[in-house]
Amino acid sequence: MERLLTLDHVGMFYSHDKKDIVSIKDVSFHVNRDEFVSIIGPSGCGKSTIIKMILGLSKPTSGTIDYLGRRHNSSSGISVVFQSSALFPWLTVQENVELVLENLQKDRKVRGETARKYIRMIGLDGFEDAYPRELSGGMKQRVSLARALSTSPDVLLLDEPFSSLDVFAAQALREELLDLWENPNLPPRTVIMVTHNVDEAVQMSDRIVVLSHRPSVVKTEIAITLPRPRNTRSEEFYHTVDSVLTEMSN
Repeated sequence: MERLLTLDHVGMFYSHDKKDIVSIKDVSFHVNRDEFVSIIGPSGCGKSTIIKMILGLSKPTSGTIDYLGRRHNSSSGISVVFQSSALFPWLTVQENVELVLENLQKDRKVRGETARKYIRMIGLDGFEDAYPRELSGGMKQRVSLARALSTSPDVLLLDEPFSSLDVFAAQALREELLDLWENPNLPPRTVIMVTHNVDEAVQMSDRIVVLSHRPSVVKTEIAITLPRPRNTRSEEFYHTVDSVLTEMSN
């Protein structure tokens, strides 16, 4: 497998009141192309900080992040969906998706066609002219996903994207995202997800990276070998979830 992204002894500390507060002590792991990797761990262990560093929004204070074998310092080829949909309330669904394409595609007609393609793909066909205030939480998150996918990223980062949704909306969006990821003709091919939800991580991931309490290190990595699509009510699924929970609590 081609190694796409490598975190090598990454650390992060903050200076506060003349003291250094260590958030991430020493985190190393890699992500292969075509892989779905989840990062789990207790609150405050730096999971979202890792996402920001991969995006290039923050720089590690120690260690390195390499992307395709080169030192990584930008978000080129990488898109993100956060817990909050972060839509511009004065723009329509169509305009919110088109906005991220302005620097990639100068032809306005092509931008519009691309935006409509991904809006349709995530199940919001007919809502192109709606404003965020007119959408449910699940629909807003679908727009965020369409916006992230419209740039055809090599890597999609997910920072607890389902945590603010109700149970049914979250499960529907998980299944649709997996369908997109498993389609070889559509982006993204590689997904990195931060989550607190162990069931979610087991349902979606090829591999789970378990972080310790702050200052965090990688406690273990767990390969999830359950066949897809995964039956979340099966005995094997519950056994795998229990195994991950046990590793987290050790």
